[in-house]
Amino acid sequence: MIRTLPRTLMRLLALLAAVLVTVPIAPATAVAEPTSPTLTWAVQPANQQGPDGCRWIERTLDPGQVVTEHLAVRNLSDGRAVFALKAADGYLTDKGRFNMLPSDRESEDGGTWITVQRTVTVGPKETKVVPFTITVPHDASPGDHPAGIAATVTSAGGTVAVESRVGFRVMLRASGTVTAALAISGLTARYERSWNPFSAGAIHLRYTTTNNGTVAVTGAGRTTATGPLGLGTRQTSTKVDEMLPGGSREVDARVDGVWAWGRLRTSVDVTPAVPGAGPTGAEIQSATATVTTWALPWPQLALAAILAALALTIRSAARRRRRRLAQLLADARDEGRAEARRQAAPSACTPA
Repeated sequence: MIRTLPRTLMRLLALLAAVLVTVPIAPATAVAEPTSPTLTWAVQPANQQGPDGCRWIERTLDPGQVVTEHLAVRNLSDGRAVFALKAADGYLTDKGRFNMLPSDRESEDGGTWITVQRTVTVGPKETKVVPFTITVPHDASPGDHPAGIAATVTSAGGTVAVESRVGFRVMLRASGTVTAALAISGLTARYERSWNPFSAGAIHLRYTTTNNGTVAVTGAGRTTATGPLGLGTRQTSTKVDEMLPGGSREVDARVDGVWAWGRLRTSVDVTPAVPGAGPTGAEIQSATATVTTWALPWPQLALAAILAALALTIRSAARRRRRRLAQLLADARDEGRAEARRQAAPSACTPA
């Protein structure tokens, strides 16, 4: 990763360096002393020779095991700089990005396993390789213990100190029997009708997925919506992004093509998966939750009522026309008979 400090911060750093002897910022920080307007640096995993091309370090270790890894700090600027090296517990943000605990929070897990020298001085356009040690506690619980390590520069303006850091994740896994488990909570469902009464609607779902296991997992889910007596069953697939142990994530799902049959039963099934190769023999624990919603087919019923009323109107009109025609025919027949009787009757004689 690469980080650049703005020109104003570099001026503050230069001023701060001049008074650092009598006014220290903080006991475990270091200040760059650049000769150029900006300070740009990068930190990445390395071997003893230099950067090894990896984006992060991932190790599975036994309780009590001690290993040595390396990191490389690259100063891409034109001036010498002093960086503070720090390790801390790691976590995922709401957007799924990896981050480390801030300096004002004490680490309690994987961050405490890492020991690294406090500062490193890197010349202009220079790369320094720094070893660090990972010591797994003897009582470490099996599973993932995420951490991160970073090179930090702290600047100050007035009474506010700004910490800028660049680092990478260190995924530590203690060996042993591990569990990949997910839980579902807060499942809600909402039915959305289509504007077209001849088209089905959709069910919108929202729920929280929590990693209750001991390793990082992703999730593959299946959402099923079913009407009464199993009518109109529809399914869709969902995906849950990576979560570290104890982490949670909001999930939105949608099932299309669902008719409003009245009582709709919607179930969510989520199966965890361990990213990458994963530990051998991990115990997989899936999660299932169900919610019931009611969706009556009001548009279709209204349309059916309109069509029924229209059919009755047409039928009544047809009956009236038939009755009127029959009456006209009957009247015509009566007139014909009367005319025939008049013509057939004998004429009266008049005396001379």
